[in-house]
Amino acid sequence: MTATAAYTTRLSRHSYSTLRSIQGPLLFVEKVSDARMSEAVRIVFPDGHEAAGEVLRIEGDTVLIQVIGDSRGLDMDHTEVVFTDSVKRAPLSPGVLNRTFGGSFQPLDGLPMFVPERWAPVSGFPLNPVARERPQEFIETGLSCIDGLNTLVKGQKLPIFSCAGLPSSAIVASVLAHARSGGVNVAGTGSGSVVVFVALGLAHHEYAFYRQTLERLQGDFVAFINLARDPVVERLLAPRFGLSVAEYLAFEQGRDVLVVITDMTNYCDALREVSTAREELPGRRGYPGYLYSDLASLYERAGRIKQRPGSVTLLPVVTMPEDDITHPIPDLTGYITEGQIVLSRELHQRGIFPPVDVLPSLSRLMQRGIGKGHTREDHRKIANALYMHYASGRDLRRLEAIVGRESMGDSDKRMLDFAEAFEREIVHQGDARRGIGETLDLSLALLQKFGLSA
Repeated sequence: MTATAAYTTRLSRHSYSTLRSIQGPLLFVEKVSDARMSEAVRIVFPDGHEAAGEVLRIEGDTVLIQVIGDSRGLDMDHTEVVFTDSVKRAPLSPGVLNRTFGGSFQPLDGLPMFVPERWAPVSGFPLNPVARERPQEFIETGLSCIDGLNTLVKGQKLPIFSCAGLPSSAIVASVLAHARSGGVNVAGTGSGSVVVFVALGLAHHEYAFYRQTLERLQGDFVAFINLARDPVVERLLAPRFGLSVAEYLAFEQGRDVLVVITDMTNYCDALREVSTAREELPGRRGYPGYLYSDLASLYERAGRIKQRPGSVTLLPVVTMPEDDITHPIPDLTGYITEGQIVLSRELHQRGIFPPVDVLPSLSRLMQRGIGKGHTREDHRKIANALYMHYASGRDLRRLEAIVGRESMGDSDKRMLDFAEAFEREIVHQGDARRGIGETLDLSLALLQKFGLSA
């Protein structure tokens, strides 16, 4: 048998026109053999054009398929489903740089698709824990509340916990524009660094905002945009495509990659919707029981590899439903990641930007990325002093609400004034960018102003 004949026989054996029902983007195909979960399929419409799909559920010889794209025009009698016997793969090439794609890797910038060097599974490859390098190189975001007190380092995964109505998008835009690694703009040309931006479930006004942000970036980036109207499966694919590209650029091209994903809550809601379509038993708040392992399969793709240049640093945004930090999404995210940046509604209402609440915020790898050889030798002392005195001032606010300021001692009043000045002068910085040197100088001057030692 020739290779062509073998391919034809294989294709005909995996091609079916036995649709039982069509429910929007869901297809039920009967009398299917040799299908597997998450298998990629091609759906041939009656007019000849094709769409991609993915196997969601298998019951006997009946397979549930999610159409990725527009399902209008499908017909029960004249639609053909071709099973490819492969999982979803991402095209990889340096041609991916400075391009914008949709959730299924279709170009959104009006340019033709690049020619891939190779294809890789979107699930990535397991990284041997022994081969992981400890993250310890400082990344300067330009935000004092992060650089000075919750430092981000290369290879770290550090989520931003936001609430509905808070300016997480503006913070993301600021990080994209101002982040620097080793004093060089992360998105800057010739720096060996690149930004991979993944946006999930965007409304039109959010898409317009991020599109303007990307247009202002001066340097290398890759963007994956999924709109709220797009198929729900694309919301699950987009971060996997983004991370596959990030791994390729980091570990094969030697680039330092900053991956920003917004919003992981939309991703988890899409996962719950797909789980419901599969008729799986729900877990907490209706989310599938494997939510933890699914999130870990994304977050754990960040890191560095020993004796190999390049890194993947992950900065996901999580909008906490009902401002509840114990909700399953932020709760499980906190278990997997190395800290969190928590936004405060109270600070936002007082006009402070970025409204980061530094006390519940944490960077577990901060100590490896600051101090001599990284930022400044006095960084640790200044950060510890700020935390200690600000925590005292915040604690005294509750006492002030009970007994009144007039009944408090002079030292307590000084701590109250320090907490107010810290929020107004260090946390709040508006649209301005601050280097780590400026952040530490301002912090030291504030401590000296109130007679406090670092």
